[in-house]
Amino acid sequence: MSRLALLLISAALLLPATAAQAGLFDDEEARRQIRELRAELNQTSEVLSRRVDAANQNQLDFSNQAEALRSSVARLTGQIEVLTNSLDTAHKRQQDFYVDLDNRLRKLETTASATSASTLPAEAKPDPQAEMRDYEAALGHFRTGKYKEAQTAFETFVTQHPKSALLPNAHYWLGSSLYQQKQFARSATVFGQVAANWPNDAKTPDALLAQANALTEVKDDKGAIKALETLVEKYPASPAAETARNRLKALAPKKKR
Repeated sequence: MSRLALLLISAALLLPATAAQAGLFDDEEARRQIRELRAELNQTSEVLSRRVDAANQNQLDFSNQAEALRSSVARLTGQIEVLTNSLDTAHKRQQDFYVDLDNRLRKLETTASATSASTLPAEAKPDPQAEMRDYEAALGHFRTGKYKEAQTAFETFVTQHPKSALLPNAHYWLGSSLYQQKQFARSATVFGQVAANWPNDAKTPDALLAQANALTEVKDDKGAIKALETLVEKYPASPAAETARNRLKALAPKKKR
């Protein structure tokens, strides 16, 4: 066999092996690319999953925040309604007080005009404007927290205007001034004078309630209970009576001692 023939035969034998090796290399490259694509797909899937979880968490947080805001709005709305009602009630009480005060002053002026000079020979005629000025000055001290000055001013008012229609109110605020100074015994006495001397006055239920508070401070529970029972019995429809009923429930065990 010639050398050329041997070369041809060798080439023929090597050709299939080379083709197979090339095919093997192609399959390995494809597998590598598939692995890379799968790794990239897994990584992308994880990123998307984290983003979806974050979006869900943000939505949950937003829902919780929205619910909290709705609760806060509802609570604030309720507080506003309560404050509005309280303000309306206070305004109505103040308006009723001044209307009643105006009526009393008119009666006082009429009485003063009808009184002859012979009836009051040694007394000066009452001056409603002076009474109101002195009363407002004393009340102004109390409103600004100057309780000692308020006490002195109301005591002066009671002395200088013994026939004033404002005496029940003056005594009530005098008792309140003493209470704020922790002079509870004197305060209870003054509040008791309101109930004793002006039982039909609008301030009397509040005075009885305040008297009970002062007596409680000096450990006179029996006296406090008696004041509260008088309040509930004689003025059951007054706003102070409801508070008195609750206080009586608290003091009831002490009453049995």
